[in-house]
Amino acid sequence: MHKYMLRITCSVLLAAASYAVEPVYMADGIKIGEVDQDSAIVWTRLTRAAERNLDGAPFPEVEGKARAGGDLSIMEITGGRPLEEMEGAAPGAAGFVRVIYMPAEQLDGKMEAPWQPVDVVRDFTRHFPLEGLAPATRYAVIVEGKPSEESEVTCRIHGSFRTAPAAADPAEINFVVVTCGDYPRRDDPEKGHKIYDAMLKLQPDFFVHTGDIEYYDKALPWGPAPELARFKWNRFYALPYQRAFHGAVASYFMKDDHDTLCNDCWPGQRYGALTWEQGLAIFHEQVPMGERTYRTFRWGKDLQLWLVEGRDFRSPNTLRDGPEKSIWGPEQKAWFKHTVQESDAAFRVLISPTPLVGPDRENKNDNHANAGFAHEGNELRAFMASMKNMIVINGDRHWQYVSVDEETGLREFGTGPHSNEHAGGWKQEDVLPEHRYLNVQGGFLQVTVTREDGIPKLILRHRDVSGNVCNEVTLPDREAG
Repeated sequence: MHKYMLRITCSVLLAAASYAVEPVYMADGIKIGEVDQDSAIVWTRLTRAAERNLDGAPFPEVEGKARAGGDLSIMEITGGRPLEEMEGAAPGAAGFVRVIYMPAEQLDGKMEAPWQPVDVVRDFTRHFPLEGLAPATRYAVIVEGKPSEESEVTCRIHGSFRTAPAAADPAEINFVVVTCGDYPRRDDPEKGHKIYDAMLKLQPDFFVHTGDIEYYDKALPWGPAPELARFKWNRFYALPYQRAFHGAVASYFMKDDHDTLCNDCWPGQRYGALTWEQGLAIFHEQVPMGERTYRTFRWGKDLQLWLVEGRDFRSPNTLRDGPEKSIWGPEQKAWFKHTVQESDAAFRVLISPTPLVGPDRENKNDNHANAGFAHEGNELRAFMASMKNMIVINGDRHWQYVSVDEETGLREFGTGPHSNEHAGGWKQEDVLPEHRYLNVQGGFLQVTVTREDGIPKLILRHRDVSGNVCNEVTLPDREAG
């Protein structure tokens, strides 16, 4: 178990009689994001109760998937009840929060991000940028909350994270990548998704979520309104497995279609009462990240990551393919090529919300592995294949795989979804020439950077939901050249 595993102590710290106002809690825990050599962002949210509503009413079945994006009201979706009375609800609360942080091995070096009110307009959240950190250092974090400036602290969370090593440091790195989570398809009804417990036991340096964190356009409930979209975020991160994991591991979050708006969406669309602009704003309020959603991070001498944006700049899927049709947009694409060519990392890893190699289903038309974006897909695959030791890790697909592009030799590693119930969309027996590994199951991808006799190695392991290794690839190898 992680040495600095999150300890949640959101019980009331003083007798109830000492409060002038109702106590506040942090049912959604904390998230620590965008960690580099000298900075990080800590996210938190105040809630009315210490846990999600475990005894709330179940959401009723409502007819018509199409209606969910149209004329269904919130009261129709809840069966006439307020959202706070529904199972899983974690309603927010006004109040104040602060962050105390220090090197974990130097507890007398305490620093503090002072008390700030949570933003009631942004779902009672607050983001704290931490600056001036030291590289390759584990930091202890304490986040406290209280209902008013004058009141005593009523909740407290202990967490930790590690900063990235310097670019000249040949450090060993261990990280995990996931995709596609959904509250109704969790495999432990009380605690959440088992992969979070399995990942935490591996003590990763950081975590990447490739998107589809939740599904606004899936039932129980449908989410065609800002209040419902936020409800889905709140109950998902109030699950104990998720809460414990994110307090102890730094994260990088990416978005895709279902946690922006709806399936295969592009700018200008809407989903019921949820507009495109609201979808973008809700994502930013719910995760710790900066303004720009495409970015690169260096983790020591041997690893550099690129996390790209696949929704904000894309052309409509219905547009005819050609040089002008794009998922990334010209500015992001130019940035990507320039920064990749500048990098001297031993391994360059693109993490994409959607596939670039595939293979994908013939009825899909939303990513670079599809015919609808073949022009840009060919361009990007050729460029990346020309870069030494560059691979793709992708989300979005609900099965695990390793594939090699027949034209360029570019390798792609699909992570698989959060749970076995969420797996599907491909037949286990449908092994194509591109496949080097195929497993229609839930799980995650673990990636390790190490050195053997001074030679950098990249080891990629597909694991199932319990953490068992199902496939392992070490790069470079003979096939990689």
